[in-house]
Amino acid sequence: MATSEPRETETEEGRSESPTAPVMSPEQYIKHPLQHRWALWYFKNDKNKSWTENLRLISKFDTVEDFWALYNHIQQPNNRILDISSSTEILKCKFCAFLQDGIKPMWEDERNKLGGRWLMTLSKQQRHNDLDRFWMETLLCLIGESFDEASEDVCGAVVNVRPKGDKISIWTGNCQNREAIMTIGQQYKDRLSLPLKMLIGYQSHDDTSSKSGSTTKNMYSV
Repeated sequence: MATSEPRETETEEGRSESPTAPVMSPEQYIKHPLQHRWALWYFKNDKNKSWTENLRLISKFDTVEDFWALYNHIQQPNNRILDISSSTEILKCKFCAFLQDGIKPMWEDERNKLGGRWLMTLSKQQRHNDLDRFWMETLLCLIGESFDEASEDVCGAVVNVRPKGDKISIWTGNCQNREAIMTIGQQYKDRLSLPLKMLIGYQSHDDTSSKSGSTTKNMYSV
């Protein structure tokens, strides 16, 4: 059966025009998919629970639009990430992680246990000037697959806000994959526009978990 043409309606001025197109809801807009699905985690410091039990999964996303919707609704590192308390005890363990879906923010996870991390330590002064910007650029590097083929070795990123100095790290899945690791480290340093004299180091999770002193020896540095 043939369908009839839409009826024209008369305006107050006597002109006829077609009915107004229906307004689309935000859910109907086409979103831009990411290559991987990502998850946001944070650590709640409850002494009555184990470390694993204190890990909280906040949300997952796999589109550009959903990333920004999430990013714009969480507090940034300089404002005490996901601040559920203002106590000193909580601030010592402030922790937030963006990881590929299916990977937990634990060195023992199957995707992490053979890997390591590029680690950057920031001073107290840098918390106010650089921390939020560095963290945002780190996340954009991840979701934008900015390390070319080496992006396949990236597991995620973690930020720790601590009284003595904050830390941002990019986790990778294989500490023996030197070529990919060096590509990630150099491109990451360039992306943050870090000065040449400022070195960042790569440490294996195994070395970090078994260290006897306060520092872990770097496997690589750029």
